[in-house]
Amino acid sequence: MFGQTRKHIAVSLVIILGLIAFFQWASPRYVPPILAYHHVREGALPSDRETVSPQDFEKQMAYIHQHGYRVLRLEELAAMIEQNKPFPRHSVVLTFDDGYEDNYHFAYPILQKYGFPATIFMISDVVGTSGFLTWDQTKEMLSRGITVGAHTRRHRYLPDLTPEEQSDEIEGSKRILGKALGQPIEFFAYPVGGFNETIQALVKRAGYRAACTTNRGRDKRNRNVWELNRISMRSNNTQSLVLWAKLSGYYNLFRKSRNPY
Repeated sequence: MFGQTRKHIAVSLVIILGLIAFFQWASPRYVPPILAYHHVREGALPSDRETVSPQDFEKQMAYIHQHGYRVLRLEELAAMIEQNKPFPRHSVVLTFDDGYEDNYHFAYPILQKYGFPATIFMISDVVGTSGFLTWDQTKEMLSRGITVGAHTRRHRYLPDLTPEEQSDEIEGSKRILGKALGQPIEFFAYPVGGFNETIQALVKRAGYRAACTTNRGRDKRNRNVWELNRISMRSNNTQSLVLWAKLSGYYNLFRKSRNPY
C-alpha cells in the first residue's frame, strides 16, 4: 500500500514538473493569432478555403466575444512588436483580403454588433468594380473602426514580377488608396503570401509600417513586422475545439513551415 502511494506521488510530481516545463517553454512563444478571411457570403462549402458563410462567421465572432478575447487593431500589434513588448494573452487580430463587397454586406454588420475592429487589405485598381467594395462603402467602414491596408494594385504574385513591376504594385496601391480615402495606408498584405528580401525592402521603402503573409517564412513568433503569419479561417471552423486551437496563440508553432515564395 505504502509503495503504491509513493508511486502515485512520483507520477504526480512528474506530471506537475512536466506541466511547469511546458508552460515555461510556451509562455514566451505566445502570439496573438491574426485571423485571415476573404469572402463572407452565402453558399460557402464547409472546407472552402476562401469563403465563410455569414452564419458561420457570426458563430466565430460570437465565440470570440463570449470567451472574452481582446480584439486588437493591427496597429496595436505592430506597436507591441516595434517596442518589443510582451503580447497580451487571450487576444486576436481580424483581417480580410481583397476587399470584396460581401465584407460590407455580411461581415461588417457582425463586426459592428460585437464592436470588433478589423483590417481589410484592398486591391486598389478593382475598387468599385463588380463584386468589390465601393469607395463610399469603404469610407463608411473607415469611420466605424475598420482599417484599410493595401493588397497591391492588381493582385499579381510579386515574386514573379520585375523589380519595377513590384514597385508599381506596392507603392501604387498605397498611393491610390491613400489619395482616395484621404489618409495614410500603413499596412500591406502580400498576394498569396509570396515575398522575398527584395520585396520586403520595397514594402519598407514605400513607407508601410508592417506586412502580412499567410503561413510563410521562418518567423512563427511574429516578431518580424514584415512577415506576420496569419491563420486562414473556413466555414467549418465553428467547432469549439478547432476555434480554441486556432485562437490559442500557439497554432503557428505547430504548422509546417512554408517557403516565402
